[in-house]
Amino acid sequence: MYQFNYHRPATLEEATRLFSEADDGFYLSGGQTLIPTLKQRLASPSDLIDLSGIEGMKGIEAGNGVVSIGAFTRHAEVAASGVIRETLPVLSALAGLIGDAQVRNMGTLGGSVANSDPAADYPAAVIGLGATVHTSSRTIAADDYFQDLFETALEPGEILTRIDFPVPDRAAYRKFPNPASRYAVAGVLVADFGGSIRVGVTGAGPCAFRATAMEEALSADLTPAVARAAEVPAGNFNSDLHASAEYRANLVRVMAERAVSDLLAE
Repeated sequence: MYQFNYHRPATLEEATRLFSEADDGFYLSGGQTLIPTLKQRLASPSDLIDLSGIEGMKGIEAGNGVVSIGAFTRHAEVAASGVIRETLPVLSALAGLIGDAQVRNMGTLGGSVANSDPAADYPAAVIGLGATVHTSSRTIAADDYFQDLFETALEPGEILTRIDFPVPDRAAYRKFPNPASRYAVAGVLVADFGGSIRVGVTGAGPCAFRATAMEEALSADLTPAVARAAEVPAGNFNSDLHASAEYRANLVRVMAERAVSDLLAE
């Protein structure tokens, strides 16, 4: 790694000040993407600002139809939380599918969503559940948050502090994992809000997105067959050594079909 200045601020105000004063500052959350990036010398920040010392960035609360999770809450904590298992079990199940035990014990909700890796799992939940992203300065609706490959609505220096997930009547998540990394080659979360269906997709395109045509079809007829037959254009999908764009489009339909089957079985 290149040399850098290390900071561990105690408040959001201190963290944002350090960022604004740095020549090229980076925030550090769980470090599951940033640390390997630094080791490979793909990034060389002048200042590394560790967010782990900031009070109020962790924790899980539920009430009034919403599950609120602090950005520094680890994946393993989400997976094991009794509160989440009782009120929003799809999210604990999703968190349990992330990476391996080492990744789940270090990686954080906020770090994953702020990084916006196209194959990460949490973005499907943010989109599929219609979450609200809270930052150090404002709130951002899920539909406005993910913008492109590793690109979100976050402004430079803005810190993701917590995410509020509305609780649906029922929901299910299915993914086709890469056998080595466990990243989603394609992952689909289907949520039923009183007959109104939301479908969040990750892994297929440059960033997570809503499958609106599938949502409309499933809102009219919530069956696995309808999910399997839904229109999923592959034009903007990722195509790489793991899967072609067309293969990913088919995976989206298959994962949606399985998620709907799981949802109806609840």
